[in-house]
Amino acid sequence: MFGEFVYLDNAAATRLDERVLGAMTPYFLETYAVATSQFGYSPGIEAKDALEEARSTIARALSAKPEEFIFTSGSTESSNMALKGVAMALGARSGDRRPSGKGKHIIISKIEDFPVLYSARALEKQGFRVTYLDVDEYGRVNLDQLRQAITPETILVSIQTANQEIGTLQDVAAIGAICREQGVLFHTDATHSFPRVLLDVREVPVDLVTVTAHLIHGPKGIGGLYVRKGTPLVKWMDGGFQEFNLRAGEENIPGAIGFATAVKLVTPEETARLQDMRDRLIERLLQIPHSRLNGHPTLRLPHNANVSFRFVEGESILLHLDMRGFAVSTGSACFSRSLEASHVILGIGGNHERAHGSVRFTFGRFNKPEDVDAVADAISEVIAALREISPLGKE
Repeated sequence: MFGEFVYLDNAAATRLDERVLGAMTPYFLETYAVATSQFGYSPGIEAKDALEEARSTIARALSAKPEEFIFTSGSTESSNMALKGVAMALGARSGDRRPSGKGKHIIISKIEDFPVLYSARALEKQGFRVTYLDVDEYGRVNLDQLRQAITPETILVSIQTANQEIGTLQDVAAIGAICREQGVLFHTDATHSFPRVLLDVREVPVDLVTVTAHLIHGPKGIGGLYVRKGTPLVKWMDGGFQEFNLRAGEENIPGAIGFATAVKLVTPEETARLQDMRDRLIERLLQIPHSRLNGHPTLRLPHNANVSFRFVEGESILLHLDMRGFAVSTGSACFSRSLEASHVILGIGGNHERAHGSVRFTFGRFNKPEDVDAVADAISEVIAALREISPLGKE
């Protein structure tokens, strides 16, 4: 809540939990030394111990080993590190008759979030070839198309665990199995699903996983990358030797503590409560004429509802709801600052009208069941009023 606001944009950012802040505070004011080696001075050793305990907590949530988890500044850096680090490690060098690298082919889906999408585009400018897989009407990758897209030159497949806008979950276990069978590395962006959607790296053949704190009521500016032991990854930011010599720069110890605390506070009971609110809201919104659910009806994030409304603009809905005390999004956090049609809605076969009429509602810990009917009532009134003056036409 922002004052009287009902905040329903928890896929963009979440309010920091007071318990997270409480856990972080001592590492700003008391244990503030850098994480020196175990042979350093006592305050540094204390900081190092706290950092490693936080690392272990987050790694356990993935069923990973602590040494396989790298702290970063957030999901954007993690995905950049995954794609560019693997590309630098395995990419065939120009002019080599038989390069030490495997190849220069990467596969992603058309609806990836911007850190993956734009990292792939950046690599294209460096001579890599990128295949952008189509998705079905719900946003799911076709496994046969994925299998056919892999070539002897393919070095990495990057398919998100869950979509940032429409909430659709991918079958990462099946995708990982195909990649493992073909000898190709697999990265998944779990920014919007971790740790609410279980991802056990002992069971799922995934090599790199992007996670972040700011969407689970943790602090901004801290995230991480799971890197399976033995995965080739070149350090792409030079400086010191922190994070197993894979990421330079002093560790954000308060952020790491906050991230670990946020992970521990996520419970199955809370996730079930968010899913109940999601389902109730979808039920209410689909009662509005000319509305359509975006994303898979059941295989979706527990806190995400994304609906398109015909004959109105999502930006207008957002502004009118804002005046009524509700915060929602017209798409991803990045797209809400742009008039471009959502690449996700277009990617699932929608047209520009559907894309511009889409609204994303995402729940968090501090939402209450009564928020559902309040926003549903408000949006019903807003859409009815906007359609009365809409130049888009009516059926």
